Amino acid sequence: MVDAFLEFMLGPMRSIGDVYFENQMIFNSIIVGAACWKLMNKRSSSHSESAEETENV
Repeated sequence: MVDAFLEFMLGPMRSIGDVYFENQMIFNSIIVGAACWKLMNKRSSSHSESAEETENV
């Protein structure tokens, strides 16, 4: 039943979903790694900005 819903909702995009499900571990690792990278860069830039502000005071 779920397969019928997916076929109806996704239509021609179903093949992209198949590729994702076959390589789900790789894609999820890339997405989580990118999110962690962005958090670390944001955190380090906010620390450097706060350090610059305290130096200017």
